Amino acid sequence: MFFCCVTGILQHMRLADFIVKEPMVIGHECAGVVEEIGNEVTHLAVGDNVALEPGVSCAHCSHCKEGRYNLCDEMKFFATPPIHGSLANFVVHPASLCFKLPENVSLEEGAMCEPLSVGVHACRRAGAGPHTKVLVMGSGPIGLVTLMAAKAFGSPRVVVVDVDENRLKMAQELGAHEVVCVSTRIEDVEKEVLEIQQKMAADVDITFDCAGLEKTMRTALKATRSGGEVCLVGMGHVEMKVPLTAAAAREVDILGVFRYRNTYQLCIDMISSGRINVKPLITHRFGFSQEDVVKAFNVSAMGGSAIKVMFNI
Repeated sequence: MFFCCVTGILQHMRLADFIVKEPMVIGHECAGVVEEIGNEVTHLAVGDNVALEPGVSCAHCSHCKEGRYNLCDEMKFFATPPIHGSLANFVVHPASLCFKLPENVSLEEGAMCEPLSVGVHACRRAGAGPHTKVLVMGSGPIGLVTLMAAKAFGSPRVVVVDVDENRLKMAQELGAHEVVCVSTRIEDVEKEVLEIQQKMAADVDITFDCAGLEKTMRTALKATRSGGEVCLVGMGHVEMKVPLTAAAAREVDILGVFRYRNTYQLCIDMISSGRINVKPLITHRFGFSQEDVVKAFNVSAMGGSAIKVMFNI
């Protein structure tokens, strides 16, 4: 089993409105080898490498029947309190959510289908394509996969914004056309919007806010052209004060993104075909001893050069 280390819940004991109230197993970005299958499973065999889509919906509610199963109120999602996660030697999971990996896609890359799915779903929601110039706020793991997805969807120009020069360097290496290093001060929004627009050298059609902070949303709403779209992907702040009336007067649409739906096979195909290369995002690798686990989570929590920290269980 390969598993990507994510420290948000471990550090803060919550993610948005999902709060840890009792001990739980973490982990939701994973891939592994099939050890056993049910009698009615025909598309998988023992020994197959698979990527696991971590959310099990009810399949009966109106959202599920409409195909928007990511919005299911009864969703049981790995490592979303109180559901246990996948950081374990064995996981029992529905066969329909186990996606066979082709020979040229590794288990590590299979685990990366989970974060990549967020970027792919965001691009679908916002209609990214050859006709859209894209701004990405935040160059953490989700910002970087959103950059990669936007380019794979054909966006001709992508500008990435962050407060961290090292992360912006990685964004450039992954194909960002321009980057802008900004401050954390709200009062700098106006001048930073001008710099963003200059770097874009065209109207910003879509902005993906992959941080979800008050400042990043303020910047996104101001930088995006009239009639454009702002896609809120990150969940940094539960509440924020933003200039909605001014944005509404310019018909800037705000789209929410929650997880993803029907993305895994596309992600696998994109990785297999070479349209997206997730390997550079895997910066650290660890085993599964007590010492390795502590070290891995410390490395991930410190940030710096760490993007995705991988466990080989």
